[in-house]
Amino acid sequence: MKYEEVIKELRSLENPENVKGMARYGINPKNNLGVSIYKLRPIAKEIGKDHDLALKLWASGIHDARLLACFIEDPSKVTGKQMNSWAKDFDSWDICDQACTSLFDLTPLAQEKIFEWAEREEEFIKRGAFSLIAGLSAHDKKASDKEFEQFSLLIKKHSTDERNYVKKAVNWALRNIGKRNLTLNKKMIKLAEEILKIDSKTARWIAKDALKELTSEKVQKRLEKKKI
Repeated sequence: MKYEEVIKELRSLENPENVKGMARYGINPKNNLGVSIYKLRPIAKEIGKDHDLALKLWASGIHDARLLACFIEDPSKVTGKQMNSWAKDFDSWDICDQACTSLFDLTPLAQEKIFEWAEREEEFIKRGAFSLIAGLSAHDKKASDKEFEQFSLLIKKHSTDERNYVKKAVNWALRNIGKRNLTLNKKMIKLAEEILKIDSKTARWIAKDALKELTSEKVQKRLEKKKI
């Protein structure tokens, strides 16, 4: 499918009411056609992996086209320069999370970018670091426990960042690591208990929310079953 055809199809699916609804959930309405992600996924499947088209769609600046770019981009062709360039354009939590959990977490550069972006000041780039951790935790089945334990210091260090989109991603990263297996569950519960002692309202919220889920009967039962 050609770039012009894709843009034409996206514009045909424009939904202004969806844009209003998305805005209420903190999604940037600028250059947003309001196309549902459930409509974007089938389009991505039809297109398949297409690096050049993904670059063009991202360059369009259209929110929906950028989401589609995340779904059709070939992870093996993504460079560090491209990751940084796209991260600079993050202007909404959903575009940040889809780029990080549908694409960037599948690249060999994911861990490198986690440590790099966690120290960035921009809210959505910093969120990207912790979205990447959450994505890797859920999708990288082969990674060792040590690979996730190394993120503990980052999570603790940045648990005092009061900005909404950062603190929620730090919490998400902590919870997702703790849901991988029983060993990591115990380690993340311990980490959350340490974070709980930090003199910060944000850190306490992150820790309490994580502990509520990680110690829940539902999570514990699922992890016990996984062990068998």
